[in-house]
Amino acid sequence: MAESPPQSGARRVVARHRKARREYEVLDSWEAGLVLKGTEVKSIRAGNVAFGDAHARAEAGELWLHNLHIAPYDAANRWNHDELRARKLLLRRDQIRRIVARSEEKGLALVPLDVYFRGGRAKVTLALCRGKKHRDRREELKRRTMRREAERAMRSAGRR
Repeated sequence: MAESPPQSGARRVVARHRKARREYEVLDSWEAGLVLKGTEVKSIRAGNVAFGDAHARAEAGELWLHNLHIAPYDAANRWNHDELRARKLLLRRDQIRRIVARSEEKGLALVPLDVYFRGGRAKVTLALCRGKKHRDRREELKRRTMRREAERAMRSAGRR
């Protein structure tokens, strides 16, 4: 039986940058459209996206997404796209100005968190991030472990 198509406002996540949440502290995030070629769209729909060291950069008043790996589409032969090409991000002009002003602070980076489709259009969640230090990651791991143990204790106490 065929799946029903998602609602027009529904968000279908294709890929998540799980490593980004672990290595960066997310300060703010925005939804941006992507300028893609046809074979890139088909490849993204198939889930062939890898973030690696993807990041966004401002160039001449525009935001560009660099190093997002979109694998070549299998059915496209010589008209396939370049896998690591820079892709333009679509945002409003005032948003771009605000993002560029904030990202120029020392130690901040623009990192994509996930790629998804909304209403048939490819979107990316772009986040302003600060790198976590090793001790920050360790503290976060301790907090998570303590929370898990507390939840486990509450569940076992509820069963008695």
